[in-house]
Amino acid sequence: MSFDPPQILRTIFDETASAHQRFASRGLEGIVTAAEAIGRAVMTGRKVLAFGNGGSASDAEHLVAELVGRFEGERRALAAVALTADSSVVTAIGNDYGYQQVFTRQIEALGGSGDIAFGISTSGRSANVERGMVTIALTGRDGGRMGTEADIHLNVAETSTARVQEVHRTILHAMCSLIDRQVQSDSERSHS
Repeated sequence: MSFDPPQILRTIFDETASAHQRFASRGLEGIVTAAEAIGRAVMTGRKVLAFGNGGSASDAEHLVAELVGRFEGERRALAAVALTADSSVVTAIGNDYGYQQVFTRQIEALGGSGDIAFGISTSGRSANVERGMVTIALTGRDGGRMGTEADIHLNVAETSTARVQEVHRTILHAMCSLIDRQVQSDSERSHS
């Protein structure tokens, strides 16, 4: 087998495009449902608590940055917290209670009824948590336990972690686009 970088890259881009197309053929309604749930929550004073492990932690932080800052247009800041971002809290809980409690303990402290618990996992094996909250799971592979327990499940049914993460990022951006429009529309109605 010869080393052919352009062919390797063509294969990666083809696989990524195919993974996006497979998700789009069956998953767009889930994005709408998730974006509407998040929009309703943040427009009524609730917040999004996002979490994940490894690359999914980065995606959770990216989602929160888009909500608190802005996505593509100007709008008010939206309440969101990445449960992965405070290293002191994460390591203290991990040390005192065990790593399995890192997100659960923070949701116990920060979450309330009507808030959104947004878990991201390429495997679907990460623990799910709930306290009268709307739970959204963004998963890969078969969705695992996390997917079956969530109120809203967005599943990228791919086996490659890289392809799952690529589609996850597109899903997050698509949701942010819908949320921006929902918040902007609500703001315009309020000022009319």
